[in-house]
Amino acid sequence: MVRAAVLPAVGAPLEITEIDLPDPGPGQVRVRLAAAGVCHSDLSLSNGTMRVPVPAVLGHEGSGTVVAVGEGVTAVAPGDSVVLNWAPSCGRCHACGLGEVWLCADALAGSADVYARTAAGVDLHPGLNVAAFAEETVVAASCVLPLPDGVPLADAALLGCAVLTGYGAVHHSARVRAGETVAVFGAGGVGLATLQAARIAGASTIVAVDVSPEKEDLARAAGATDFVVASADTAREIRALTGKQGVDVAVECVGRAVAIRTAWESTRRGGRTTVVGIGGKDQQVTFNALELFHWGRTLAGCVYGNSDPARDLPVLAAHVQAGRLDLASLVTERIALEGIPAAFDNMLAGKGGRALVVF
Repeated sequence: MVRAAVLPAVGAPLEITEIDLPDPGPGQVRVRLAAAGVCHSDLSLSNGTMRVPVPAVLGHEGSGTVVAVGEGVTAVAPGDSVVLNWAPSCGRCHACGLGEVWLCADALAGSADVYARTAAGVDLHPGLNVAAFAEETVVAASCVLPLPDGVPLADAALLGCAVLTGYGAVHHSARVRAGETVAVFGAGGVGLATLQAARIAGASTIVAVDVSPEKEDLARAAGATDFVVASADTAREIRALTGKQGVDVAVECVGRAVAIRTAWESTRRGGRTTVVGIGGKDQQVTFNALELFHWGRTLAGCVYGNSDPARDLPVLAAHVQAGRLDLASLVTERIALEGIPAAFDNMLAGKGGRALVVF
């Protein structure tokens, strides 16, 4: 039996309880978690903005140590340090055939499986495949990536979602070039990672935008050269900081219609707007045909940073090892499983960066 945070039903409070976790079967790996990040997607799953089979153990951003492997697993062995990959590609679907593994049609198929049971015998699903809000988990071998040496195991959890997403938004989706100007909307965990990625890319001006003035120090530490408190004048303020042109690239990490629209309006003529934030169906964004023609901007969605985790994890680890990427600075709170509901509340209130569950 291991302790876990169980979501009994959509909209219900999390329950910290013991669950019965089986030994790994063929092609599976059992991992003892070192840490798990509390991501806004977990909140979206818990409140129904995104769908997940329930009851479930949420948590998809994690790192830990392999404790056992099932038959046929050769890529990792007991004792190996790993990062969890919540969206493994199948290698067979149309998107995978195009090399767009972040759009794999079957990436989340494992979320419908029963992977464990409560002490009372109730079947549990692994939220987003990996069920990281637990002391240990059992996942498909494709859901673990070996962690390169030189990266702290607990902090490495952030590589599994926030950093892959933020780095990928900058380097794969928006393809920021040295000397370009960038605005990042939202200075939570993903936003802070995006700011660091923009700095690594060599952006000249990096504007952080957030509703909370208290985020300024965090944003500047991550690489922001300027900070703007979100308001009706945000686009005008950003244009004033960029010679009245607007930024070359705006990255929206909030998932709200007003933020997406403002990011678009803050982008220069011919620039790129990348949407990372996951919003609800009620968040409608409108454009008129003339402005689409006149501004010549590109508006693109961005899934998981358009990243290939197997390819990108060693690259991110090299940035960590060289001191260019600071994982610890993204974490503003280290908590136990019992602290996850409060971390959700802080996200709703726009407080802090990433909360990290440390086991």
